[in-house]
Amino acid sequence: MLSTRLGLLMFAQYFVWGAWWVTLGAWLAAGPFADIVGATYATQGYAAVISPLLFGALADRRVPASRLLAGLHLAGAAALLHLSTIETGEAHLVSTVLLVMVLYMPTIPLSTTVVLSALSDSTRQFPPIRAMGTIGWIAAGLLIGFGPEILEAAGQAGTGPLEPTTTPIIMAACASALLGLYCLTLPATIPARQERKGGFLAITGLDFALAIKDRGFWVFIACSTLIVIPLSFYYAYANSFLIAAGVPRAAAIQSLGQVSEIVFMLLLPLAFVRLGVRWVLLIGMIAWAVRYVLFAFGVGPDGAVMSMLLAGILLHGVCYDFFFVAGQVHVDRLFPEETRGRAQAFLAFMTLGVGTVIGGNLANIVFAGASRTDGSTDWQVVWLVPGAMALAVALLYGFITRSRPAPTQETA
Repeated sequence: MLSTRLGLLMFAQYFVWGAWWVTLGAWLAAGPFADIVGATYATQGYAAVISPLLFGALADRRVPASRLLAGLHLAGAAALLHLSTIETGEAHLVSTVLLVMVLYMPTIPLSTTVVLSALSDSTRQFPPIRAMGTIGWIAAGLLIGFGPEILEAAGQAGTGPLEPTTTPIIMAACASALLGLYCLTLPATIPARQERKGGFLAITGLDFALAIKDRGFWVFIACSTLIVIPLSFYYAYANSFLIAAGVPRAAAIQSLGQVSEIVFMLLLPLAFVRLGVRWVLLIGMIAWAVRYVLFAFGVGPDGAVMSMLLAGILLHGVCYDFFFVAGQVHVDRLFPEETRGRAQAFLAFMTLGVGTVIGGNLANIVFAGASRTDGSTDWQVVWLVPGAMALAVALLYGFITRSRPAPTQETA
């Protein structure tokens, strides 16, 4: 069944990312790279600036998206294996992480394009298939969180937590190699156009973006880019924060956020119908602000306030689905089939690219400024800064979109 095969693609796609990206900060902090965690996570943004537009244009015009996915994941597996061998050298480490992300980031819009191109009703059919990606992320977190017990059961007693080790990176490399081979079995969608025009704008797909005149689309893109700046704090420091707070099996606990993601993914079609895309996106933005407030006050004098930390983690379903996934569906419905690859790539370019570059580097600056002389971190500062930013963007988006001269079916 095609839907099952597409669901397996999404499962593996996000298993690879969840296996190493969540715990990368803990591994960096445990070694000689503690001072460059945020800067290293900013490589996601640089990669999203460099590669998705190029590969999105290729998928639209020349090469089947499934074949591009295969090549990128196989190359990414080799890069991840090399990353797991690095012990010293900040420049070497950052450049290698950048290479991994240059190879991985275009696979996000490409996998979305492969799935959406096979569906007749994206609003109804896409969320359940995309939910398999969330299950893949959960599976990776559970394997890492309960890895010591699994290894002990296999006869390797005395194994400590896996988060600060290279094991998650090696696991991701193996999964990426298998996914690359699996992509070769997927239907090879024929590019809609075989254009021969050259030039930088045509090659990167920016000609498509510059041709868009719709004001509502650019408001959506601008606010989406701005909201990703505070979002970067979570991906860079959440795992380290939970470990510092004394939360056991931090990676596994974080996977509870993906459990809520599945629930809200299945509710997303109903939310589109009942609320419209404007309110769906606005709720997602506000949820990020609430999450950061919960984290900021989730560690008291007596230690972690687990109810607040768990509430912040469980908000992930609203934070992610009502922003990232809703945005992907919104863009898919706004553009014709022959330009959807570039439309998804442009969305990734602005959010996962431009927004993440700014956000990752800003997170590094805030984290450094929140470091105390005794070596501890003022986590309240680390979370309140992005919380205030997320609330500001939500208010800005709500104000700008409260009335529009020409609403579309997506924004009405």
